[in-house]
Amino acid sequence: MEESKRIGVYGLGRFGSFWAKELAKHGFSVVGYGRSAKTAPEGVRLGTEDEVLASSVLFYCVSISAFGEVLDRTASRIGKDTVVMDTCSVKLHPAKLMREKLPAKTQCIATHPMFGPDSGKDGLDGLPFVICPVHCSQETLTYWMDEFKRWNLQVLPMSCDQHDREAAWSQGITHFIGRTLSELSLGETELATKGYRTLLTVVEQTCNDPLQLFYDLQRYNPYAKQMRMGLKGALDTVMEALKKQEEGR
Repeated sequence: MEESKRIGVYGLGRFGSFWAKELAKHGFSVVGYGRSAKTAPEGVRLGTEDEVLASSVLFYCVSISAFGEVLDRTASRIGKDTVVMDTCSVKLHPAKLMREKLPAKTQCIATHPMFGPDSGKDGLDGLPFVICPVHCSQETLTYWMDEFKRWNLQVLPMSCDQHDREAAWSQGITHFIGRTLSELSLGETELATKGYRTLLTVVEQTCNDPLQLFYDLQRYNPYAKQMRMGLKGALDTVMEALKKQEEGR
């Protein structure tokens, strides 16, 4: 891809650095920016904030809770023909922000790469990638769906509402259980079964992510509270059944 068609990655934290490197590995010219970034990932050039914002395609890789403030600071400097995509783990909230804060003619797509540095360390083949059109042409949408299919990702086009509803009961519940189990300080034991080791893997993967991601998943997904109440209800049901057994009823 020629320099005038470069991809910008705004935010070079743990996921942003991973994502920028993946884009570069798949043949794109990538320039990245992070407020505290001193170096760029392999294959990525470290650029200025304005340089990244002027890219032909711009991926925002910032926390869900920071996305609104980042758009307030940067939206007016985005290139007039730049296609904007977010990579947040919820979709209704960032899609709403992009509709409200980006220039009216800016094409934007909400995406969720449902993997990260841990789950994608051995390759991305078959991993799910959600794509939700917000304000874009069919040509732009088709190009990027085809591109991510070329990576052998499982591309899942859906509405932002469908994503958040399903993600609350998949990603949201996984992070909730992982963080809850981490409070027990579970450790290795010679008696560990495969099931127990799977639980430790869940704890490791979810707790490797920033704690802010956990808070944001629970706060900004409108279906997360329903998930938590369902989980609490299920736990109460099991505890009550055990109580009845103990009491001989």
